[in-house]
Amino acid sequence: MTDKSDSGIRGAIPLPRWARLPINRCNLPAAILGGLTFNAHPAALTLDGVHTLHRPLLAMLDDMDEREERARGFMHYMAQHFRLAQPEDAGYGPSRDVDQAARPLPRSSRGISPRNRTRASYLRVVRGWFFDPDGREAAVLKGWVESRFGLTPRHHGEPLRDPASTAYAQYLEHRATGLYGTNALEEQLDLLYTYCQYELARQPGAHLHRKLYRGVNRVHAHERLAVLDRKREVLLLNNLNSFSSSRERAGEFGDYILSATVPTSKIVFFTELLPGMPKGEDEYAVIGGLYEVAFAT
Repeated sequence: MTDKSDSGIRGAIPLPRWARLPINRCNLPAAILGGLTFNAHPAALTLDGVHTLHRPLLAMLDDMDEREERARGFMHYMAQHFRLAQPEDAGYGPSRDVDQAARPLPRSSRGISPRNRTRASYLRVVRGWFFDPDGREAAVLKGWVESRFGLTPRHHGEPLRDPASTAYAQYLEHRATGLYGTNALEEQLDLLYTYCQYELARQPGAHLHRKLYRGVNRVHAHERLAVLDRKREVLLLNNLNSFSSSRERAGEFGDYILSATVPTSKIVFFTELLPGMPKGEDEYAVIGGLYEVAFAT
């Protein structure tokens, strides 16, 4: 049960304007989904048009009882719909290669062949996120969260406070080169998120929240909006963050352990969702915004 003081705190600390966009592509605005009240009383988040355009996928999943079967069905649908194994069906070909080769590429994409870019997919982006949360694939994910949910990135290699800064320019370059030459990569991520939410809802004993953990070293590097007591604070987290369901696992990544009650609707994907994702990590990619967190050493 929430006490009155906690309820008052949630209402008194809005998501800052500089951490959100005025529009997004889901059913709730960023000012709501990124706030403390939403975390306490979450609702489903649906991306514009996805359920309508991909109704056959969801109908197919409804007919499958086993999680492994649904995972295989989802991956098959993705491969067929986006022609992941046949990039020429999506417009890739020798003439396109010549056109691309004639154009100057951004610095961070030089040395990457056009064929490598056509092979970029939702799975490669996810693996890139687990390997380096400040790399090119991570920038694509942060940009996708910004576009779909309206929450701006707060960190990519270093803090992103000024859109005119070198750090922000580096983030934009990583995002652009990560999307360059790909086949509807952000739409692929739309479906990945939708499938993740579908699977979470079908899990036995599905809940609106999950208690997750994050290991950190520089506690005071976070954007702190309020100190509630000696161990609890309100933080503005990056628009996408790595959490773990294991407190012990989170402790391997920092001297301090941050714990938060995360709405299930803010989970984008997790390591056990699909074959080919890193196993044994117990990791979740979580949409950010304001969070009430507890710190422990």
